[in-house]
Amino acid sequence: MDVVLRYRGRVVSESDLAFMRRLIQEYPEVSRRELSRKVCQEWNWVQPNGATCDMICRGLMLALERAGHIALPAAKSKPVNPLVSRPRPPRMEIDATPIECGLKDLGPLQFRLVRRTPEEPLFNSLIEHHHYLGYTHPVGEQVKYMILAGERPVACLAWSSAARHLGPRDQFIGWSREARRRNIRFLAYNSRFLVLPWVRVKFLASHILGRMARLVPRDWQSIYGHPVYYLETFINPERSRGTCYRAANWIVLGLTTGRGKADMSNRPNRPLKQVLGYPLEQQFRRLLMESA
Repeated sequence: MDVVLRYRGRVVSESDLAFMRRLIQEYPEVSRRELSRKVCQEWNWVQPNGATCDMICRGLMLALERAGHIALPAAKSKPVNPLVSRPRPPRMEIDATPIECGLKDLGPLQFRLVRRTPEEPLFNSLIEHHHYLGYTHPVGEQVKYMILAGERPVACLAWSSAARHLGPRDQFIGWSREARRRNIRFLAYNSRFLVLPWVRVKFLASHILGRMARLVPRDWQSIYGHPVYYLETFINPERSRGTCYRAANWIVLGLTTGRGKADMSNRPNRPLKQVLGYPLEQQFRRLLMESA
């Protein structure tokens, strides 16, 4: 097979190109969206839940056009990206009186799932205004936790679907391309972890991460109907050593390449991040390397 392009786990051959060209000639008036659906139907390119991968397919077709392999019909419209145009979470005032005590003196902690609850706007606001990365709307499966001492928020954590390609993690797990495609949903990514700046309680962050290792797989199974076997996150080593993760027995796996998922230049275009992982099952490799 003559490989023309590899894109998001899909290998495109010369015969695939020929099919696309015929399809474009046969349906010159249809939209790019409809063309991508027809390609997905022909290739049986679907997600684990059965939905077609038409959005990924549109990205693939655009990459092929940019490389000069196909000529797509003119875009009929440029829809507004709701993730780009979404208003930023407004600042919400809460009690910011300093909390300085020992972990035991803080009292029992409440771990609340706040996504799609009246508390979610407060969660979004705290992340937006107190986390150095700000708030971004998670993609795919996701859960949000607000941790409270009494009725006062002390921390927030967001978890979402894992990155598709991550060299240090993939080497650590040792899975094949096909196993990764099938089983990536069994990983959860800690996209945000915020201990509020006026909360200064030693060992609180690592304690929360220890609790998360039990709560995330339980709640993920309850909400999405499938297990999670592995947790992961990135940290910027120029800002943090990841001490709380290390104290909670997370494993340092290495550095990212500094290239985003849409990179076409194979050159670093963003800061290198340190990759950390936390297996939730002793047999996590066997579970994640299964291809069926």
